[in-house]
Amino acid sequence: MKKFALAASLIALAALSACSTSSPDMIQRHDTQSMSQVLDASVLSVRNVTVDGSQSGGGAVAGGVVGGIAGATVGGRVEGQIIGVLGAVAGAMIGNAIERNSTQEQAVEILLQLRNGERRAVVQAKGADSFKPGDAVILITTGGKTRVTRAPELAASATAPRTAPAAGTASHQ
Repeated sequence: MKKFALAASLIALAALSACSTSSPDMIQRHDTQSMSQVLDASVLSVRNVTVDGSQSGGGAVAGGVVGGIAGATVGGRVEGQIIGVLGAVAGAMIGNAIERNSTQEQAVEILLQLRNGERRAVVQAKGADSFKPGDAVILITTGGKTRVTRAPELAASATAPRTAPAAGTASHQ
């Protein structure tokens, strides 16, 4: 029974460490088929940052269970209880640190200038795009969350003004 509880706690701790992502390349299911606001901008600067890991308490609980079980198996009845409590406290501290460190993300802070002159800063996880000052980008805001992506290249024919045929000439298609 003790081995089962130890294994279950370790599996729960491992599962907690892989629960979330803030990748700009990953779209949440509830954001699909939603209208988003899109703004054109230029990159002013980019710097690497680290997003602090989460502390949901799951790591501390799993670590406390593992430490308590491991400590309780040492020594006799009284010693096992004392060491079990100490093991639970140490395990909780270690489990919390593991959760926090395993949920940290490497990200970028992108300082942007909108076409109207306003400036914005967006922090997002590193994705497939890399940005440098002067890059044309778009800000996509959905449900209060904003991500930055490269601006699409417009084809020359799409940006050229359309002209009507001159009077008296036929249009050949």
